[in-house]
Amino acid sequence: MHEDVFLLISNFPGADTARKAVRLLVEERLIACGNLIMGVESIYEWKGKIENANEVMVIAKTTADRAEAAMARLRALHPYEVPEILLVPVTTGWPDYLAWVAAQCR
Repeated sequence: MHEDVFLLISNFPGADTARKAVRLLVEERLIACGNLIMGVESIYEWKGKIENANEVMVIAKTTADRAEAAMARLRALHPYEVPEILLVPVTTGWPDYLAWVAAQCR
């Protein structure tokens, strides 16, 4: 049986801030890895105005025992006033990969 794995999802205003946050989270072993997806277009309402922003999406992999600390650290590193920080459980996956995620987050 593998340790519970989660996807940690967040959008950033640019690649530099996203890259810096992901690198620190990996170095601190709060996440196993993070994928940066460039060119995400987000449309949302903020403070009464419809916004349209180009963002970089980060999808990081973490474990149940690191999830809270990873979210808190991500929040501390994030430049947005109210950042999107979502934790999504992984219900299944390739066992070798899930074991690698668990090992990286120890």
